[in-house]
Amino acid sequence: MELRDLALLRELDERGSLGAVARATRVTPSAVSQRIRLLERSLGLPLTEPVGRGVRLTEAGRLLAAGAIEVAAVVAQVEARLAAFRGGIGGSIDIAVLPSAGVVLLPSLIAALGDGIEVRVHDHDVAEADYAALTRDHDLVIGHRMAPTPLPGWRGLRVVDLLREPIDIALPLSHPLAAAASVRPADLAGQRWIGVPEGYPFDDVRIAIEQAAAASFSIVQRVRDNRLVEALVAAGLGIGMLPRFSTQRGGGIALVPLSGLPTGRTVSALARSDVAERAVVRHVLEVLERCAAAIVEADAVEA
Repeated sequence: MELRDLALLRELDERGSLGAVARATRVTPSAVSQRIRLLERSLGLPLTEPVGRGVRLTEAGRLLAAGAIEVAAVVAQVEARLAAFRGGIGGSIDIAVLPSAGVVLLPSLIAALGDGIEVRVHDHDVAEADYAALTRDHDLVIGHRMAPTPLPGWRGLRVVDLLREPIDIALPLSHPLAAAASVRPADLAGQRWIGVPEGYPFDDVRIAIEQAAAASFSIVQRVRDNRLVEALVAAGLGIGMLPRFSTQRGGGIALVPLSGLPTGRTVSALARSDVAERAVVRHVLEVLERCAAAIVEADAVEA
């Protein structure tokens, strides 16, 4: 029984098809199938069973897939101890990041890591539930959620909450409320709104504001990119919502806190539990936490 074969079972369990496993491991589906059949023969147990046009793991297969995670975590821990013995942590790390969270954290993270660690960044703007799937193909994922606790789909992953970022109302500087210390939902009733696509977390906040104000917004645009929201608000085309730390100051908009409703997002780092034990990933997580703490502290001083 080899770790690489157990890893194939783990990938099949998480990815759901031989084709997906083949793409992830850069081999052919027939090669994946052959390795699993050889393992079945050596153990004398069926590890997969047909379902529709594909296959899924049997109970024995799922047992071994879970074991693959445990073994990989132990190997990563031993390698981390060896790296500490050698007196230095180096290598490379693949990070998938929500752009608006990357704006806040990546500059200080990469600067703090220096030249000893190569950081490969991949930007992804996905729904909250999809950050977990990104951990299959990246060492570390930086995403966000609106709820105070991790999503059910994040179970089984290492989740490190880095910071809680307030979500403010974005107003053009010419707006009568731009100089207000805060605004209430009722103050925003009937306004033209620059929103995000339905189903995105910020849209849930918009719905909560409408319910609290007992009035709807006139939604003039729905865009994903926060920079587009900034530009459209600055042009006076409507108001919107933007995260405080990652929004550039100036630029023709004012950020005003919303009172009467809980707003904010938690920016988190996610990793597969075994991957999180790797020396370089553990180190980057520690540095990320320090960078996030400095950002929160600076905001508190500014306030």
